[in-house]
Amino acid sequence: MKVVFHSCLLLLFSFGLSAQEQEIEIRKAGSFQLDQENFPGANILTKSATQQVHLVHQGMDIWSDKAFFYKSENRFNAIGNVRVQQGDSLVLTSKLVNYDGKTKLAVAKEDVVLDNKEMLLKTDTLYFDRIADKAFYPSNGTVYDSLTTITSKRGTYISENKKYQFENQVVITNPDFRLTSSRMDFYTDSKHAFFYGKTTIVGEDYVIHCKEGFYDTERKLGYFKKEASIDYNDRNIIGDSIYFDDAKQYAAATQNIRIKDTINNTFLTGNYGQVFKAIDSAMVTHKAVAINLVEQDSLFIHADTLIATGPTEERILRGFHDVRIFKEDLSGKTDSIHFNQKNGRARLIRRPMNDKELQFLTPKEIAERNPILWTDESQMTGDEIHLTIDMEKEVLDSLLIYNNAFVVEQDTLDIANFNQIKGLQLKGKFSGKSLETVDVIQNTEMVYYLYDDETLDLVGIDKAICSALRLTFEESAIDKVTFFTDPDGIVYPPEELPANTRQLLGFSWRKDERIYKKEDLFDGIDLEPFSVQMVPKLKKVPIKQKQ
Repeated sequence: MKVVFHSCLLLLFSFGLSAQEQEIEIRKAGSFQLDQENFPGANILTKSATQQVHLVHQGMDIWSDKAFFYKSENRFNAIGNVRVQQGDSLVLTSKLVNYDGKTKLAVAKEDVVLDNKEMLLKTDTLYFDRIADKAFYPSNGTVYDSLTTITSKRGTYISENKKYQFENQVVITNPDFRLTSSRMDFYTDSKHAFFYGKTTIVGEDYVIHCKEGFYDTERKLGYFKKEASIDYNDRNIIGDSIYFDDAKQYAAATQNIRIKDTINNTFLTGNYGQVFKAIDSAMVTHKAVAINLVEQDSLFIHADTLIATGPTEERILRGFHDVRIFKEDLSGKTDSIHFNQKNGRARLIRRPMNDKELQFLTPKEIAERNPILWTDESQMTGDEIHLTIDMEKEVLDSLLIYNNAFVVEQDTLDIANFNQIKGLQLKGKFSGKSLETVDVIQNTEMVYYLYDDETLDLVGIDKAICSALRLTFEESAIDKVTFFTDPDGIVYPPEELPANTRQLLGFSWRKDERIYKKEDLFDGIDLEPFSVQMVPKLKKVPIKQKQ
C-alpha cells in the first residue's frame, strides 16, 4: 500500500531528524512516499519541478532526482543526476549513490565524475570512504587536467593529501611525454608522480625505463632507480640511479653507470656521469672507463675523468689525469688522452712541464713522466704518442711517437740486458694485433745484444749512431735491425763494455707500471663507493585517520 505526504509534512519530518547530529538530514524534496511492499523501511523522496532532493550528513551535501532513505539504518540510495559535495574542494557526480551514514561509506555508480578542482576522475564505480578520506575505483578510471590524462585499472584518491594511488596498467598521456607504469602515486597539487614497478617514459627525444622513481610532470624532471636507463641523444644511459631534466637537456647517473654511444658502439662506464644534450657532451668520473671495439677485442681507457664531446660522426673522447690503457696485446699510461673517433687517432699527452722542470730534471726523470706504451715485448715512450685505429676495419693501424722516442726490449736470454733504440721520432705499422715494423728517425742511437745462434752465448754488444733505422718484428720480438744509412758504431765484446755504459741516456725500465689485465687499470686507485645526492629526498606525508 502506497501513502503520499505533501511538502509540509516533509518539512516537519526534516526538523525532527536534524536534532540528531549523526543522522542523515533531509533538507528538501518535492514529495515523500512509502512503499512497504516493494521498499520496506524506505522513505521515497522525489524531486519537485524546480529542485532536487537534498540530503545532508556531517558536512556532505547530496542532491538527486530521487532517494530511498532508510531512517532506521541511517542510509540512503540516491538515483538520477546525483551530485555530492564535501566542503568547497570536492564534488562527485553519478547516476547512482548508495550511502551508509554509520560507516560513512558511499558507493557511486554509472558515469562517475570526481572533481577536486585540480583534476577530474571518471570511472564506472567509485567507493568513497569519508572516515579514511579516500575514494577508490576497482576498474578502469581516467583522471584529467588541462594537459594530462591518466588511466589505470584501479585507483585510490586520498582527499586530505590530494593524492592518487594508481595500480595496474597506469598510463599518463601528455603533449610532451607518455608514461606507463604498473603502480604510481600522483599528487594533484604539485603534479609529482612516484612510481613503484616497471615504468617507461617516452618523450620527444628520450625514453626512460626504471622500476622505481619520481617525475615532476610539469617541470619534466625526475629521479629514477632500479634498472634505470635513458635513451637520450644517440646515447643509452644506465645506472643505479639517474636524474633527468628535460628543460635543461641534462641527465646524470650514479653508481655502476654505463653510457653507450649507440652509433659508434662505444661505452663510458664509471660511478658518476653527466650528459649535456645541448652541447652534445658526456662526462664520467670515479672509476671511469671508455670501451672501444678493436680487432674483436675491447680497448679499455681509464682516467680520473673522461669527457666525450661533439656530434656522433665527429665525437672526441678526452681523458684527464692518470690515464691507463689496456687491450689484450697492448697497454699504456699517460697523463691525458685525446681520441678522435672519426679518424681513429688517440694522442697520449704528458702533463705539461714548466721551464724549471725541463731545465733541472734529468733525461731519465723526464722519460719517467712521458707517455708509455707496451706492445708485445716492447716498451715505448716519448713526449707525445699517437696511436691510430682503422675505425672501419676496427684494427690497430699505426703508431707515431714525437720527440724523445725510446724503444726498450728486455733480453729474453739475460733479463739484466736491454735492447734499446732512441731517436727524435718513431713510426710504427701494425699487422694484425702486433707491430710489424718500426722506423726510428733522426739522431738515432742503438744498443743491441748479439748471441751465437747455436750456443746462445753473448758474443757482442752493438752500439751505433745513425740518421734512421728500421726494426722488423717476428713473433712479438725484434727480429732484425736495418740501417737506412751507414751507422757509426762498434760491436763491443761483452767484457769490454762496462755495465754503466750499456744504457742510453734517458733509459728507464718501467716494468712495474705495466698493465697486464683489465683489473690493473684501477691498481692503487681509491675504489670506495661513490655517491652524490642529485635531488633532495622527498618525504611522503602520512595519512591521518579520522577519529
